[in-house]
Amino acid sequence: MKTVTLGKTGITVNKNGFGALPIQRITKEEAARLLRKAYDNGINLFDTARAYTDSEEKIGYALSDVRNHIFITTKTAAKNAEGFWKDLETSLKTLQTDYIDIYQFHNPSFCPKPGGADGLYDAALKAKEQGQIGHISITNHRRAVAHEAIDSGHYDTRQFQCSYR
Repeated sequence: MKTVTLGKTGITVNKNGFGALPIQRITKEEAARLLRKAYDNGINLFDTARAYTDSEEKIGYALSDVRNHIFITTKTAAKNAEGFWKDLETSLKTLQTDYIDIYQFHNPSFCPKPGGADGLYDAALKAKEQGQIGHISITNHRRAVAHEAIDSGHYDTRQFQCSYR
């Protein structure tokens, strides 16, 4: 099994992770079977987002008993600190965990930074200090924002759309 270390996190995972967007289209029981099959066959990274309707809930339902053996990444599309805290609280509850390994800003139109008027990055720093998230990251489909995130040095990972096809 090939592994990869994720950015600056020090987290090493199976090179193939489980992107949970599609499980919102199947039942909770079907999702649980699929998630367990992935886990039983070596997948240890599960990526989801608040925007993926009930996928966080399905991951929590299916994998809470093996939480210490997997890595969870999820995302917030919040535009300000208040929304950040609301999303984080919801994600922790639905994922049935007390921490998220990698918490990502979900495709923002700008690059959140320390001291920003939106308060997003500062909220993430506080959540990290409190142990609610392990690493602060960003996803983006905009090259300029992705490059700005890389150049800032503030992010442990940067997820950019990609396909093996």
